[in-house]
Amino acid sequence: MTENKPLIIPELVALDADAGPGKEDVIEFLATTVAGAGRASSPDGLAADAKKRESTAPTGIPGGIAIPHCRSSHVLAPSLGFARLAEPVDFGAADGQAADLIFMIAAPDGADDFHLQLLAKLARGLMQSEFTDALRQAADAEEVARIVTGQVQPELLDDGAPVEDGAASETASAAETAEGGGAAEPKAAAASSAPGEGETVIVGVSSCPTGIAHTFMAAEALEQAGKDRGITVAIEGQGSGKIDALDPDLIKRASAVIFAHDLPVKGRERFAGKPVIDVGVKAAVNDAGSLVDKALAAVDDPSATRVPAGGESSEESEEGSEHWARRLQRSVMTGVSYMIPFVAAGGLLIALGFLLAGYDVANLYEKISISDYSLWNLPGNEFVHEIKNSAGDVVGTETITVSQSGLLLYIGWTLFLLGQAAMSFLVPALAGYISFGLAGRPGIAPGFVMGVVAVEVGAGFIGGLVGGILAGYFAAWLAGLGVPSWLRGLMPVVIIPLGTTLVVGAVMYLLLGLPLASLMTALQDGLTSMSGGGSAVLLGIILGLMMCFDLGGPVNKAAYLFGTAGLSAASASNTAPYEIMATVMAAGMVPPLAMSAATFLRSRLFTKAEVENGRSAWLLGLSFISEGAIPFAAADPLRVIPATMAGGAVTGAMTMAMHVGSRAPHGGVFVAFAITNFGGFLLAILAGTVVTTALVIVLKGLGRNADGKKSTEAQAAAAA
Repeated sequence: MTENKPLIIPELVALDADAGPGKEDVIEFLATTVAGAGRASSPDGLAADAKKRESTAPTGIPGGIAIPHCRSSHVLAPSLGFARLAEPVDFGAADGQAADLIFMIAAPDGADDFHLQLLAKLARGLMQSEFTDALRQAADAEEVARIVTGQVQPELLDDGAPVEDGAASETASAAETAEGGGAAEPKAAAASSAPGEGETVIVGVSSCPTGIAHTFMAAEALEQAGKDRGITVAIEGQGSGKIDALDPDLIKRASAVIFAHDLPVKGRERFAGKPVIDVGVKAAVNDAGSLVDKALAAVDDPSATRVPAGGESSEESEEGSEHWARRLQRSVMTGVSYMIPFVAAGGLLIALGFLLAGYDVANLYEKISISDYSLWNLPGNEFVHEIKNSAGDVVGTETITVSQSGLLLYIGWTLFLLGQAAMSFLVPALAGYISFGLAGRPGIAPGFVMGVVAVEVGAGFIGGLVGGILAGYFAAWLAGLGVPSWLRGLMPVVIIPLGTTLVVGAVMYLLLGLPLASLMTALQDGLTSMSGGGSAVLLGIILGLMMCFDLGGPVNKAAYLFGTAGLSAASASNTAPYEIMATVMAAGMVPPLAMSAATFLRSRLFTKAEVENGRSAWLLGLSFISEGAIPFAAADPLRVIPATMAGGAVTGAMTMAMHVGSRAPHGGVFVAFAITNFGGFLLAILAGTVVTTALVIVLKGLGRNADGKKSTEAQAAAAA
């Protein structure tokens, strides 16, 4: 379990801080504060995770408070960063009030129930004016730490001061043991003894995507609203940690139900038949009183909406309410994201193998077994390959000569084979995790099998895409079937993988294999045929546009997969696949390099966060990681994406025109040894970067001038 340090210490507090004009500036400021206190390994990584969460929904709440929060692999211990701002910043609160009290809730990916309960206590405290007033009046960081610790970890206070981290761990551990594994006393359960005979009772559930902040603020706000009206309101917070379930007797006594949730309600069937108010979690945080009033009105309203019977099916239908196109797109991108590590690792290992053993090490692949050699039996530079017929009889021999020998050949050969092994998972991983995105864990095994089938029938990544989608939908359909209780345990581990693999595999082999293989072959032949003559430049433009259109999305990956798929067919007499690979890689390097240059040359056109991203984007660009430009494109797609596509098209055209080739599928400038005409490679990248940088600066400048003009006109109108 994570060491139980105090969630907040004076080093995590900043009073009357000037963190910047925007909420992203404040998030970066607090992330730096948390990292500076030794609670996070990377301020940039923590800030990125918090901003990603912020982009899903504003974290401002009424009363001048904001709670940016996230789970992050960069967090070393659950922590609360706090800033009392000198100038309030807008965090999108419903009441329109800018926030001066900012809490950053930073939880590790593996935060346990005990810590999540402490964070829940903070969330509840933020809904109490006494708590927030004390924070606004605190004289120093030590007082803030003491106030917050008194709210979330009162057992750590010793003579009015937070104890040291080590003692905190012991004290918190003792508290955890006394409270039964870290779960705080269930507030809702305690409420079951509070209502008097005949008193009105309202129960409910709150939940938010992160399960840390809004979940418990909504619960506290609703319960406080109930107290103001002289009734009992008990809310079950379905957060990230252990759920303290409502007392069944209390649910039975309840007159109405409030669901304030952004996730499916677990155990909905417990409330079947009762009048229900069903809203998003922020509605409860922003105006809990009106929800309680609506619930009271629904008690005597015969036409009020009620919780349907069969809660599990209702929950499942809620999970399936996502539009099918959005769900499919999300699943495909899941497959792509899981596939990329195989490509990156495999491509760089192959490039290193070439560096040590020479390019002709590829001639040994699938012909000579490396297991015949060892560090004590190093290979020479000549190998005899036996040629066998279909019956397995030796019908001749072939002598393979390579330029390298000895230790370097052996190590390079090993790296090359490891890279080939990683690359062989490219299509299976794509199909497997597309299926996983559609059907969850039961879809992984059949999805991987469909990827292998796609490779077997020659359908490539198109076959993997289709096979993964079919496997995912079929597995999800099987998972939704009503089966006897004795069979449910076998469904995810036996029935679904077996049935899906059998049915979809048969469809792939018997029906779809040949058409998909023909489509893949036609696509490859069509694009490859353009690599010769005057069409080569046009092909370069097309590939450049594709690589820079969505910066790591499906179109980008389709171009990249086309480039990597052709490498296996390359040879001394057929260098077109090498040229296509170089074009794809060069064009993909342009967007992050250009955005880094633009933020350096015209930093005033970008936000503080974008300038910070620009400082690292150049390295991502040199490494051929197009995703380094995504933050810029996401913030301003109408200006950034056209500019990156223009630069990518220039680079693609020049790379093909100069016949630049790359034997490595990844690595950027760091695999220079695997690139022919490296000077032309750099020149093409430089030209594309200049074009994109210039266009971004011009378009951003025009946008800034337009915004300034609109602002001036608005001010003039207001003055008039």
